[in-house]
Amino acid sequence: MRWLLALFCLGVASVSQAAFTETIIRKPASQVGPASLAPAPSSAPLIDKVLVLKSERRLQLMSGTTSMKSYRISLGKQPKGAKLREGDKRTPEGLYWLDWRKVSERYNLAIHVSYPNVSDSARARREGVPPGGMIMIHGTPDSEEYPEAVFHTLDWTEGCIAMTNRDMREVWNLVSDGTLIEIRP
Repeated sequence: MRWLLALFCLGVASVSQAAFTETIIRKPASQVGPASLAPAPSSAPLIDKVLVLKSERRLQLMSGTTSMKSYRISLGKQPKGAKLREGDKRTPEGLYWLDWRKVSERYNLAIHVSYPNVSDSARARREGVPPGGMIMIHGTPDSEEYPEAVFHTLDWTEGCIAMTNRDMREVWNLVSDGTLIEIRP
């Protein structure tokens, strides 16, 4: 009976993370570009889930069971397998929430993934390693030294999910804080 109570509490704790969201924007929107943060038109589909298919390097915006949009993505430098610990350069796998966002100096727009979840934290604690954190969906650097095109076909992040800045602006406008994200192998 105790294991049933523990399982129930674990389920409630993992679902309750979605109730607390915060939007963080660190620099004025005017510095990002005039149209980049425009609200989504009212006729835009309701995106209730973001699905990441790591093996296909695809991010899909889902409305129910229908894929409304699909984007090419880049992953961590070690793309195979789930994130096991801080610094392993892997992108997590599992169910998380997109819980806050910011305008990033290095990567333009960024939306935070709620990694680690309860299971990730428990596994890391059992293994005596830090789970890591600050996993984001973000754009790419865009400067003369690092042009955006260099990053588009590489797995180059430390565990985040990266996409072109144009695609990131679209996702930023279509996805709300508190949206479920499922990351599959």
